[in-house]
Amino acid sequence: MLRNQAFSFPGGIANLVSRADLERCAGWREAFRDKCKDHRFYEIIEQTLANDFEHHYLVLEDNRGVVRAVQPIFFVQQNLVEGVRGRVRSAVNSVRRRFPRFLTMRVLMVGCAAGEGHLGMCAPEDEQWVAEALHASLKTFAQRCGASLVVLKDFPARYRESLRSFSSNGYARVPSMPMTRLPLAYTNFDQYLDRLGRATRKDLRRKFRKAAKAPPIELEVLNDITPCVDEIYPLYLQVHERSAMKFERLTKEYFCGLGQRMPERTRFFIWRQAGKAVAFSLCMVYGGTIYDEYLGLDYSVALDLHLYFYTLRDLISWSLAQGLEYYCSSPLNYHPKLHLGCDLMPLDLYVMHTGALVNPLFRRAVKFLGPTRHDPVLRQFRNAADL
Repeated sequence: MLRNQAFSFPGGIANLVSRADLERCAGWREAFRDKCKDHRFYEIIEQTLANDFEHHYLVLEDNRGVVRAVQPIFFVQQNLVEGVRGRVRSAVNSVRRRFPRFLTMRVLMVGCAAGEGHLGMCAPEDEQWVAEALHASLKTFAQRCGASLVVLKDFPARYRESLRSFSSNGYARVPSMPMTRLPLAYTNFDQYLDRLGRATRKDLRRKFRKAAKAPPIELEVLNDITPCVDEIYPLYLQVHERSAMKFERLTKEYFCGLGQRMPERTRFFIWRQAGKAVAFSLCMVYGGTIYDEYLGLDYSVALDLHLYFYTLRDLISWSLAQGLEYYCSSPLNYHPKLHLGCDLMPLDLYVMHTGALVNPLFRRAVKFLGPTRHDPVLRQFRNAADL
């Protein structure tokens, strides 16, 4: 078990600790205070995810002994071609028939195992210092811990300036699958619908009319899903298993933990027909934005009732009624989001191989494995160049 390792760098010292050690670290509760997913979220992830993640934290101190950041990291055995399709994936699969672990490596990942990554600085003005400290520390820790790769996972594009030392010195910056965002500059859903293209309006209204002919669907909004978790969890699994890209697999304990520990930010939307749950959505609300994190559907009725669009209509209507400014959704399923007027919210991967001789070649090759290269719909968004 890795713990209590330390590494000095020119600006201070980095200590690798466990979550239990953070109980004595005041900086931990400050690290993500201005983020929707604060320190409580990272604790829930570590305690409830069933994946083979090995969680640790880097406590970054300056030369005066002041804690400037607490950065969550984790180790995982990662399939480097997850989500890659076409000829590249076929070629890799051919090699794996003889070498099953080809392009599967132990990776040190920086960020969040279930969502976008952020720098864990204790004060906003420390962002650049934290980025430089991580750049000076991560490779050494990865080599000590037997990791072949270092990956900064799904960092929003706004960090590009702060993380320029990574992309210009040893790391390849690769576009990850982006989130999307819709401004909620409307008084109600019908006004939003009127702003969409004619073909999209016509298609959505046809879908809603068809759903209206079925037995009525009722919506319930909860902060804590614990009493209903056995009812909604199979719906999450149905969507998860159909996804072409899988990283984390959530657990019942995860859903319950969010509602119990972060009720002021967590909203569970449940749609029932004749008393039976047919859809649910886990959302988080913070800073005038609703974040649509995970969707669950009963596919025995979901396609006939067009539940994806039905639930989206209710989420936007609820958000407008609450006076929220933006609707943000998690990566994937870009085709409908394109026609619904969403913009991309770029996320970046920063990737480096810890082998000094291998890394120059790896930096060139990894750009061909980037997941966004293999999704033609992304290029149709009006801000696709931001990727």
